[in-house]
Amino acid sequence: MKVGIVGAGFVGAAAGYAMVLRNSCRELVLIDANKAKAEAEANDLQHATPVSHPVLVSAGEYADLKGAKVVVVTAGVNQRPGESRLDLIGRNVGVFRQVIPRIIAAEPDAVILIATNPVDLLTTVTEQIGGLRPGQVIGSGTTLDTARFRALVADHVGVDAHHVHGYVLGEHGDSEVVAWSSATVAGMRIAEYCQSLNIPWDTAIRDTITENVRTAAYSIIKGKGATYYGIGAVLANITERIIRDQRAILTVSGTHERYGVALSLPRVVGGKGIIAEVGVALSEDELRALQASADVLSTALRSIPHAP
Repeated sequence: MKVGIVGAGFVGAAAGYAMVLRNSCRELVLIDANKAKAEAEANDLQHATPVSHPVLVSAGEYADLKGAKVVVVTAGVNQRPGESRLDLIGRNVGVFRQVIPRIIAAEPDAVILIATNPVDLLTTVTEQIGGLRPGQVIGSGTTLDTARFRALVADHVGVDAHHVHGYVLGEHGDSEVVAWSSATVAGMRIAEYCQSLNIPWDTAIRDTITENVRTAAYSIIKGKGATYYGIGAVLANITERIIRDQRAILTVSGTHERYGVALSLPRVVGGKGIIAEVGVALSEDELRALQASADVLSTALRSIPHAP
């Protein structure tokens, strides 16, 4: 299967590297406005294949996306230190209005996976460009936030993160909602699990984890200028779920009728993109917070020129 990555910057290169190491696809095409950068990244990735997997990596043009099952979009400008993801919208919408039609023209059946921030709004913008079937556009959404959440809980309770189940919902950004009420370890509510093993657990610990999930990107950007390894691995994972039609439940971003804007909810992801939405039990406080997150995104969407 062929995968395209549009944008060969930090995130695009990290996603490509993860795909090579994980054997996510058979063929990988990198496209960037800076052709020399795309060529260099493609060559570097190709040199990793003898010690990983036989992925054919190349740099190309939009026409080379023909036959791609998934096109990952990481094109755009990066988040600056102290800048929120929503602050990026004015700088990246223009990029998308040029890039997305060229992707669709090259391969109208490809699932388009958006990673550029603000990912929820750019997922909505991509959907609005039109001509695509429902579920064909996916935002990476809060899949990385959910991974961070599970990792932090796992670290606190001392188990493998694969055995922590829980979701981060809403905006991939400051208004995101950690769904504590449905989070479990070994099938038990986290508080119950901690109590059974005499592990400290209280509101302060919970709030610290919530804050660390929400501010993780800010801390990383402050320290090294950008985040890319985590999101790169997440993009490779989502891509695999699509290519292999694995029907995984992931907190990807897509438009929900109730909210009228793309945001993250648990969804079944498979060969055609988003296949179904999965209900999750939320407390009244979490439902209100999710609506507030949707309102933040709706307000930001209205600020985009020509957005409905």
